[in-house]
Amino acid sequence: MYRFLLTPRWWGINVFLLLAVPFCIFMGSWQLSRFEARVDDHRTAQAQVSEDRTEAARPLSEMLPVDKATSGKRVTATGRYGTQLLVPDRTLDERKGFYVLTLLRTDGGKALPVVRGWLPGTADAAAAPAPPAGEVTVTGALQASETPGDNGVSARGGLPAGQTAAISAASLVNLVPYDVYDAWVTLDTADSGMTAVPATAPAGTGLDLKAFQNLGYTGEWFVFAGFVVFMWFRLLRREVEFQRDAALGLLPEAEAGEPATAEAGEPATGEEPAAPGTSYDGASTPVR
Repeated sequence: MYRFLLTPRWWGINVFLLLAVPFCIFMGSWQLSRFEARVDDHRTAQAQVSEDRTEAARPLSEMLPVDKATSGKRVTATGRYGTQLLVPDRTLDERKGFYVLTLLRTDGGKALPVVRGWLPGTADAAAAPAPPAGEVTVTGALQASETPGDNGVSARGGLPAGQTAAISAASLVNLVPYDVYDAWVTLDTADSGMTAVPATAPAGTGLDLKAFQNLGYTGEWFVFAGFVVFMWFRLLRREVEFQRDAALGLLPEAEAGEPATAEAGEPATGEEPAAPGTSYDGASTPVR
């Protein structure tokens, strides 16, 4: 009864099953490992942020360029404050406000973006305290340049003069007349009554939408594997039932191999053959 499994058609079905199921399981396992890796990165990043707060600050030059290992580390830099900008639409403790961003011109010739603090409400230059005069040394958490559209960073343009949507060298280079470090610092202690902006974990280490997409893809691949097996058993069952019915003579004549209609030129059962030269007019009366 199962000899049909050796037919070319079933050889193709079986080979497809043997290839598709392991492939789906492999892809599902790979997506699951990606999700687990993101969870581990998130835990490590959160623990790193806590540890960085207690570490001794190091010179800025020793911590560049910013990567996952240096993001959040405490650094120090010395220089003179220059241009001040506002970063609107920033939320802190579930309140909407803005950052006060001031460029620190260092002895190296470049300017370091420094977030001196956060203020509630709509961005207003009159509400932002003026930066200290003279040479200052700042200490804070090193952060990578922001990318518009990621982690709540606004991507809108057309902001008033003196404002920027993202803190990045690419955004600031057109707003200030000097070179800018591809990094920024948020002060440990905010200036002049402002609220300090806490450091954030490096990009790509949080449980964001991409992480849960990996988890969703894991489920999809395992469902595909189960569906392939289900369809194989369904086809097998139908084929076995067909073979059993054929052996018992329970199939219709057409499926059992008998002709379903009379041969062309032969009369139907119960009718006499027409005489030569005789035709019918659609009823039973011969027309000669």
